Amino acid sequence: MTRLSVVLALLVAVEGFQTPGTAGRVRVASPLQASTSSSETKASSTSTPKTKTLGLLTFDLDDTLYPIDTVIQEANTAFARAMNNYGFTGIQPQDIVETSKKIREEMTAENPEAAAALSHTEIRLLAIRREMENVIFHKKLKDTADDWATPVSSLSPVVVSHAKKWASEAVSPSIVQAVMNAWEMERHHAAERHLYQEVMDVLSQIKKEHPGVIIGAVTDGKANPAFMTFTLAKHFDFCVSWEDDQGARRKFFKELANVEGNAELKWIYKAALDKYQELASANAALKKGADEDPNKVWIHVGDDLAYDVGGAASCGAKTILVELADKYGQTARHRFDDTKEQPSWSVTTKEELKKRFVMNEAAREFVNAKISFLTRLPEAIDDILAQED
Repeated sequence: MTRLSVVLALLVAVEGFQTPGTAGRVRVASPLQASTSSSETKASSTSTPKTKTLGLLTFDLDDTLYPIDTVIQEANTAFARAMNNYGFTGIQPQDIVETSKKIREEMTAENPEAAAALSHTEIRLLAIRREMENVIFHKKLKDTADDWATPVSSLSPVVVSHAKKWASEAVSPSIVQAVMNAWEMERHHAAERHLYQEVMDVLSQIKKEHPGVIIGAVTDGKANPAFMTFTLAKHFDFCVSWEDDQGARRKFFKELANVEGNAELKWIYKAALDKYQELASANAALKKGADEDPNKVWIHVGDDLAYDVGGAASCGAKTILVELADKYGQTARHRFDDTKEQPSWSVTTKEELKKRFVMNEAAREFVNAKISFLTRLPEAIDDILAQED
């Protein structure tokens, strides 16, 4: 059995995944649909035909609604500016990325599982602190050398060691967090500025054609539509992030490191379902006599085969893969085309990329629709709903 066959077999064993040979299996029960087998659903629809409706629509954000490469570059510029404002001069925008890569490489050598499980926020905070320590360290060495009227290169190892300790203790956690806040704020501003041109019109069209739909974001990053007050905020009802549950996130990366391609992704999508259930119940309570509609469908939209398609499908969602035309500037999905050539923002290790590639191939079976232009999204949604009838 090939490695890919093993992964496919493992994924089929996970509830909710179906291949052409498993169409009659019981799907994962969700708040959107009655917990029935596909044969029971078919028999029911034959006797009492009912049109499927869109109950929950979830989106990945980065490289699905805006180009992550441009957004990260502008956030990194804000990082360098904030560092300068706090007196840490000479910092370049790309320094936070290079330092993040170095930290991950160092941790990978010591503890691969811990390194892989580092969240985007954790690694950036470490990178910011290290950049600050480097500035303070070199300034301390220079000041000491000037006091002693000697070159920095002539300072003894003991003096250098004390300077490093001084630098470590001199960094203020509140200043580190302030720089991180500046980075995150600019990330959201940049996402709004570079939102794909069609996004707002497409979201308005979807809400008009599917009244009552609940729209959420599922992301492995720090973006949140609620902070994009001029654009996405009015269209999104909730957001769940991988960083909301660090325990589950670490479990995923531990499995990714130890079991080839068979890492559990259901936890983040179950969190999305929980959010949906809360909102749907609240909406129903506001409408007297309203019953739960078993004909509602959940569709997830994203650019990542493993995380978006594989993860969402494992919880019963229909999926739309966003492989956009070149004009959109997607970069994340191209990381797997050539592991030697990576986007400037990526800190993913080559080993992790290889395992993600296996997961990607295993998830291809569960793509329900694929779009190259965002204007095609409403039609793709309608096609999936029609197939469900």
